[in-house]
Amino acid sequence: MENRHSLDMVHGPLLKNLFIFAVPLMFTNFLQMLFNAADTIVVGKFVGETALAAVGATGSIVFLLTSVFNGLSVGANVIVAKLLGGQDEKKTSLAVHTSIFIGLVGGIVLAILGIFFSRTLLTLMSTPEDIIDLSNLYMQIYFIGAVFLLVYNFGSAVLRSKGDTQRPLVYLTISGLLNVGLNLFFVIVLHMSVAGVALATIISEGVSAALVVGTLMREKDATRLELKQLKLNRHIMLEILK
Repeated sequence: MENRHSLDMVHGPLLKNLFIFAVPLMFTNFLQMLFNAADTIVVGKFVGETALAAVGATGSIVFLLTSVFNGLSVGANVIVAKLLGGQDEKKTSLAVHTSIFIGLVGGIVLAILGIFFSRTLLTLMSTPEDIIDLSNLYMQIYFIGAVFLLVYNFGSAVLRSKGDTQRPLVYLTISGLLNVGLNLFFVIVLHMSVAGVALATIISEGVSAALVVGTLMREKDATRLELKQLKLNRHIMLEILK
């Protein structure tokens, strides 16, 4: 079941293995936090104070909603890793497909919540009237791409379950660079303001999700993803939630 991207945490020097595993993971988490920051910096520099305030006002809400679902990906990481360690290929495959399925459905649910309840949430957060329309527009577009964000996170959790933290980092780095480039293009060239930075975010997240899914579909072990086998296994879902 091992491949050159897997990391054996049982054998070999523990400190070295922990370092190899943890450093890419820390950079991945750091890069994810920079997505919203990049949007804020670009609109603040090239659009103006109102747009800057509009994007900034969504930060805590975006973090709250995405963190709930992203936390589930940690559960998926634990379950897949446990099954891999037990060399149960059948259950490992079920866990992989259940995890990606949860990412898809969770992303759709998050998108619906964001589209229809973003203004309500902004109102509850006492967002000023002069920026609430722009903030609402940013959130609605941002959450349309929630499915990409969750699929990436759940797919990355599967890769991390066998010690592969490097490829998720590479994919997120590509996505982050694309996000910055598209931010500048949409804002400076197309003058799209907050809509541009939100659109840039979902496009770049779509790329990172596609890279992770493509990787899983090419794996040679029990973590291989077959799209036709995507379904929810109730027992494994409860284990992930627990």
